[in-house]
Amino acid sequence: MGGAGVSAELSFTDAFTYALRGARARVAHSSGRGPSELPVESWTSPADDDDHALLDLCDGPTLDVGCGPGRLTHELTLRGHRALGVDVVAEAVNLTRQRGAEAVVADVFDTVPDEGSWSTVLLADGNVGIAGDPARLLRRIREVLRPGGQAVVEVAAPGSGSSSGWSTLEVPHGRCRPFRWAFLAVDDVAAVAAAAGMVLVSAHRLSTLDDAQQARWATVLAEQP
Repeated sequence: MGGAGVSAELSFTDAFTYALRGARARVAHSSGRGPSELPVESWTSPADDDDHALLDLCDGPTLDVGCGPGRLTHELTLRGHRALGVDVVAEAVNLTRQRGAEAVVADVFDTVPDEGSWSTVLLADGNVGIAGDPARLLRRIREVLRPGGQAVVEVAAPGSGSSSGWSTLEVPHGRCRPFRWAFLAVDDVAAVAAAAGMVLVSAHRLSTLDDAQQARWATVLAEQP
């Protein structure tokens, strides 16, 4: 991911903050997935039809992990859920609060508010890839959920492949230090869930697009009985 004049090394939070403030941002992955534009515009827009289909799967008090600028936390709040967004980027939390939703700066692997009481934990927009190890992340999610709770996890389309590696985010101000990230395809969710002590309850095609590869997908996971 090259760019003339781009040389400064940034933290992830600084690079993401620039992106949220309107800087063009591209992300590249060592797993071989091509560089892509960070879809900030869709994250800062109102929830779309696919988002609504995703949120229909959420039940009760919901923790939105990696909430970004808060479009889903906000929509859950409008639906009457008790919803809380968590994100490591303070600018994302500020934008979520500006929408009228609750959010805090937190890393899901550290203590989060009201651990063990959430009915749903939402991992949208590929956030199951946080830290590059979906099984480890889901084990942590189990600790956050109340007994009988569920995880609603947006995943990649069937046949797209699962992978883990290093990612970098580039903005005009510089490039962030590599961070671990993973991609989880719907085909592999059951096995990863089992490794985390969870079970795949259901899989859902959120989009009405004819091309399954272009559609958004989500799964519902629960703790193994």
